[in-house]
Amino acid sequence: MKDTIIKVVADNDPGQYIEGEGGELDKAIIGIINGVIGVLGLVCVIVMIIGGVSYMTSSGDAGKVKKAKDTILYGLIGLVICVLAFAIVNFVISNIIGQ
Repeated sequence: MKDTIIKVVADNDPGQYIEGEGGELDKAIIGIINGVIGVLGLVCVIVMIIGGVSYMTSSGDAGKVKKAKDTILYGLIGLVICVLAFAIVNFVISNIIGQ
């Protein structure tokens, strides 16, 4: 069995994934990065929801209101960064690796 695995690995051309016609490498990279950015975007939305709930339950306490507003703001900033990162990564990888 060990000889079979070595033969299969030896017969594969590693260059086919880098210079392949199908663009397997750029699709894999874009998929992984977009997945990570999607999870981070979801975390930002959850942070904004937590900030909203915190704002609604602050009972008018100035310190809690400020902390809740800051939490919502930080979640929004993180979401904007995730959207910009998604656009930049897709543009760069499509243009650089795609060529």
